[in-house]
Amino acid sequence: MTLSAQARGVYAIAPTPFTPAGEVDHESLARLCRFYQRAGVTGVTVLGQLGEAPKLDAAESLAIVRAVVRDLPVPVVVGVTAPGFAAMRALTHEVMAAGAAGVMIAPPNTLRTDDQIVGYYRQAVEAIGADVPFVIQDYPLTFSVVMTPAVIRRIVTENPSCVMLKHEDWPGLEKISALRAWEREGAMRRISILCGNGGLFLDFETERGADGAMTGYCFPEMLVGVGRLTDQGRRDEAHDLFDAHLPLLRYEQQPGVGLAVRKHVLMRRGVLASDAQRRPASALSPTARAEVDYLLDRLEHRQPWKTSTAW
Repeated sequence: MTLSAQARGVYAIAPTPFTPAGEVDHESLARLCRFYQRAGVTGVTVLGQLGEAPKLDAAESLAIVRAVVRDLPVPVVVGVTAPGFAAMRALTHEVMAAGAAGVMIAPPNTLRTDDQIVGYYRQAVEAIGADVPFVIQDYPLTFSVVMTPAVIRRIVTENPSCVMLKHEDWPGLEKISALRAWEREGAMRRISILCGNGGLFLDFETERGADGAMTGYCFPEMLVGVGRLTDQGRRDEAHDLFDAHLPLLRYEQQPGVGLAVRKHVLMRRGVLASDAQRRPASALSPTARAEVDYLLDRLEHRQPWKTSTAW
């Protein structure tokens, strides 16, 4: 499978399961794949920030990609961001040979001008090959690199292999509207737009023209449902479903604890055997853990989920 500009739906960003001793937990990884398949995702992204990619060695990274490609009949996108292009090129060639559908590239935080940003992606494509479909990761809150709609249009225009924008600007609704307006006017070719930020603004992002979500929220079936209801014109039902999850979405968006929250919830749902992270790691305090459990219990009253934990 090859990633294309027509991609739609939910591409779940997968965490990397670890044992309490810090080893990759391949049994939990297999359950995670079954969990995503039953949730109805249309793709999966691995080795992103949520996947603790910098804490993995090269052999572990490739083993994870091969396992997910083997176990999931959907496109798999792999994060290949690296300090230098040599490492990016090597990982890209390995994961594409393993069956990945495309790669995701984030800009380094040293970029400051529009020309520097555009030039970086031009060089990245030269490094990985113009035949590899790639995703722009636009996340200024983390990377400190601000990409205007005009910069994104330049990257897309210069690089035919750019097929998707992972949109995580905040606020960013007007950016989506601007890009889609250029497409309608013929001033920019179509690309897929999938949104991150935990899905925190997904209810309106889909209405602005986003094709879905690429995020790691621990209830991917909600993200899938919001997209389907929006496509069917059932706006109030889409917002009702989204609103039921909003307290948990908000809680997990706290910087520094989001991964810990997501892993704890996935453990509660029976997907991960442990909520362990590889060091350096953050952890939930007993009080924070109790707060997350409280939010899960409240969610159960509105959107029952406890009966679906056998993955």
